[in-house]
Amino acid sequence: MLYAKEALCRFGGEIRTKKFSMYSANEMSVEVERKFLCSADTLKTLEEIGACVGQRQFHDQYFDTPKFGLTLRDMWLRKRKGCWELKCPTTVDGSEETSGEKSKAAALCTRYKEITNLPEIQLRVKEVIKDVCEDSVASASQEEEESWLSKMNLVCFAEFTTERRSFTLEEGGVQIDLDQADFGYHVGEIEVLVPDGGDVQSALEKIERTAQKLGLTGDQRVEGKMNVYLRRKHPEHYAKLLREHVL
Repeated sequence: MLYAKEALCRFGGEIRTKKFSMYSANEMSVEVERKFLCSADTLKTLEEIGACVGQRQFHDQYFDTPKFGLTLRDMWLRKRKGCWELKCPTTVDGSEETSGEKSKAAALCTRYKEITNLPEIQLRVKEVIKDVCEDSVASASQEEEESWLSKMNLVCFAEFTTERRSFTLEEGGVQIDLDQADFGYHVGEIEVLVPDGGDVQSALEKIERTAQKLGLTGDQRVEGKMNVYLRRKHPEHYAKLLREHVL
């Protein structure tokens, strides 16, 4: 997902792009997200209290070294619609509540820093991958793009297509996505995007309030698309990530 969060919205048959974040593309942001399984009742509630702001399809490709140098560090390099993104783990903010119901709610969420600037992505990748040619630089053409991937020994290990419906509620800054992946997995996501160093605790509280409005229950974190894809398609890779407590 981009910093300037986008969804396709229809106005009398015309498709337009609507932005949900005011952060510029040069800023780093933190994605706070809770996944959920969308039942018929949950969907009915969402359609009653939320506004559908768009429906779109996108194809994702994920890259790593043959020995999983990125994903074993919980770093996820993705290409979507020609744009690159690197998700990196973020530490828990000391201001966040660590006891009681709030800690339970936080445990159901994931937090990742999102980087969409290609030179910055390449620098981050080079920090963890040792066998990189030093002359690899940001590039634009497909040939140059393939060149930097080759220099960093990066190969595509996963790719799939997703159909997404996006909703918003009255509470600002919250987006709900319903995803149907082409490998047969359907999952919902409640997401709040905050600037790096921003108020993550407030984002967690917004997500918890939204979950309550949707009638979501359960205290187990729901698997995301990538978890299920790897478990089904690449069980050895999945097992290594489990051993390293990434998943």
